Amino acid sequence: MSPSDMPSVDLLGEQIDAVLANPATTHGLARTLRAAAKEIELHRYHHASRSAWPSGCIDDKPAKVQIGGGAHRIDGFFNIDAVPPADLLWDIREGIPLQDNSVAEIFSEHFLEHIDYPRSAKHYVRETYRVLEPDGRIITGVPDAALALSQYPGPLDSSDEMIERWYAKRDCLGDINTRLDLVNLVFRDQDDNPKYTPHLWAYDHEKLVRLFTEAGFTTVEAWTFDPAMANPKRQWGSVYVIATK
Repeated sequence: MSPSDMPSVDLLGEQIDAVLANPATTHGLARTLRAAAKEIELHRYHHASRSAWPSGCIDDKPAKVQIGGGAHRIDGFFNIDAVPPADLLWDIREGIPLQDNSVAEIFSEHFLEHIDYPRSAKHYVRETYRVLEPDGRIITGVPDAALALSQYPGPLDSSDEMIERWYAKRDCLGDINTRLDLVNLVFRDQDDNPKYTPHLWAYDHEKLVRLFTEAGFTTVEAWTFDPAMANPKRQWGSVYVIATK
């Protein structure tokens, strides 16, 4: 989208805000419009950065890069995310704004499940392969679908560890009463909070191996959790792999 098209995007955002403020707006329409409003916000951030770097690549060559880190920052890593805070605001679904063979290490956790599969997920993995230097590696962590599925079907006790760890602070806690609800968390976790990003695809170790192998990575192995790098609260219920170019 060219700079001349931006006013139309801003106008669309204002129109969405007006409809959302109308008490007559139905729940279904409101959910759809909130998702659209969020995409408009991401577009604004991405467009601003793309205007500064029209080639699609920044001049810097960071050796270590974190993708979608949110508030969890890793010392020594250059953080690229679609929303603040980040060192660079960029929509990774549109590619990674780094030069070929320039990065030694990439780290990402609980990001991949939030982008659409196969288009964006496979494009993202191919991009990581492109920007990594020979023998460079990418560490990826996601919610472990195998964990949720391993206990299905079966009864659900209110003291289940999954409920305590995944739902204790969620408004929908009272609606989680079957084992299938916990399976749904991994595959399609949703919320009416406009700042929440839903899960769009589920992964296990096998799927991660296949995803990175298809992109050309030579080895994909289980990664030993390191709390100095990864978010400690993610250790339980996640699966991590390390893929080497």
